[in-house]
Amino acid sequence: MQQYSKYENKTCTISDSGHLFAINGNLQGISQLVRGQKIDDVIRRLDGIRCGIKNTSCPDQLCRALEQLKQAPLTGE
Repeated sequence: MQQYSKYENKTCTISDSGHLFAINGNLQGISQLVRGQKIDDVIRRLDGIRCGIKNTSCPDQLCRALEQLKQAPLTGE
């Protein structure tokens, strides 16, 4: 699954979120729920959610992407 997230650098607030190659309805719902939320709040709420017997889930993978995004150097400011 590939993911992308956009956030506002100054507030670390998610302004857009998308997932490619996953269940469309779930991802639309997740995207609507996390928009406008602080990255750390989203990670705290969704980290570790599992899908059935899998060790991860779409929400958990979003957390992984957000954690990587937090570590990425800020550009364009």
